[in-house]
Amino acid sequence: MTTATTPERGRLIVLEGGEGAGKSTHARGIVDWLQAQGRRVVLTREPGGSPLAEAIRGVVLGDWDEGIDGATEALLIFAARAAHLHARIAPALAAGEDVVCDRFVDASYAYQGAGRGLGMEKIAQLERWTLGELRPDLVLVLDLDPELGLQRAKHRGDINRFEAETLEFARLVRQTYLARAAAAPERYAVIDSSQPRAQVQAAIFKVLQQQLRSVPP
Repeated sequence: MTTATTPERGRLIVLEGGEGAGKSTHARGIVDWLQAQGRRVVLTREPGGSPLAEAIRGVVLGDWDEGIDGATEALLIFAARAAHLHARIAPALAAGEDVVCDRFVDASYAYQGAGRGLGMEKIAQLERWTLGELRPDLVLVLDLDPELGLQRAKHRGDINRFEAETLEFARLVRQTYLARAAAAPERYAVIDSSQPRAQVQAAIFKVLQQQLRSVPP
């Protein structure tokens, strides 16, 4: 009689950073790298990543005559995150698949906690409620001067309301990302995203090789 074995948990790898840092581009490169190592990989994003979460994303990024205050924005994003976790992230990790996510909970600390002025404790409470004990195995912070990042975002065209924020807002976001990375260097790596794409990619792959050795395969 053959006994089925439970697959080992997959790894949650997150890309974070301000606008124009190249997260989406490099997320695809990470997927290719992991697949070359023989891993099964899911590529996803936040807010969004599942049908319900994508619907909430449309609300979050919409331009509403009444506006969206910081509390509403945070609650919507965590609602999307809860749906995303339930429908896609948790099942993939349990099946032994790696998950590469373009933004995750650090974005809420940076954008709503700092940028919107909600404070870190409110975000931490929502994090504990929504994620439980789950935390990313590796967070790659693609760091870029906010002025350059906003220029890149505007150059792409069709900017959303986060990309249309002030330079001061973008600076608060950056400061928060760097502070969180400095507080937990065992799980975070900061990558200079002002470099040419090939150099940024090489730096990311180097971190993956070094950091993921200590994470169970």
